[in-house]
Amino acid sequence: MTAQRRPLPARPRKVPSTVRLLWRGVRGRCPACGARGQYRWLVNVSPSCHNCGLQFERIEGHFVGAVGMNTIMSLGILLISLLVSIAVTYPDFPVLKLMLANIAVAIAAPLVCYPLSRMLWTGIDIAMRPLGPDEVDWAVVLGSVNKWVGHTDMNTDSGNSE
Repeated sequence: MTAQRRPLPARPRKVPSTVRLLWRGVRGRCPACGARGQYRWLVNVSPSCHNCGLQFERIEGHFVGAVGMNTIMSLGILLISLLVSIAVTYPDFPVLKLMLANIAVAIAAPLVCYPLSRMLWTGIDIAMRPLGPDEVDWAVVLGSVNKWVGHTDMNTDSGNSE
């Protein structure tokens, strides 16, 4: 005897665009709905969005990509810091001061970039592997999409905006 499966609801057509997913991630918001407040402290990110219910760790090992993003962002900041400090102090380089300042940047950058890299990676992951029908509260996600494009109701084919 085979168990019958209920068909999952179809994925809605209106979902956040890739640009919107990435922009929300860069700003540290939930990539799916854009809700703020995903951090309890600088390095403590909520396991899920309090607004739409998106689990930020969608599969096991999901945040290996976020660690890579954090490394890239931190090294970029450190490189900019090194180049600016050398350009500003040229031709007399105060080596000890430059070294201490850039060590401080090397310590602070990963801590500051960590939450942003997690949200940005989640946005990239959603762009590569779209949200499933039961991963989020679609009414909230679609409400954020409709609000973005100027619609106030979920039913856009009725012509009503009440």
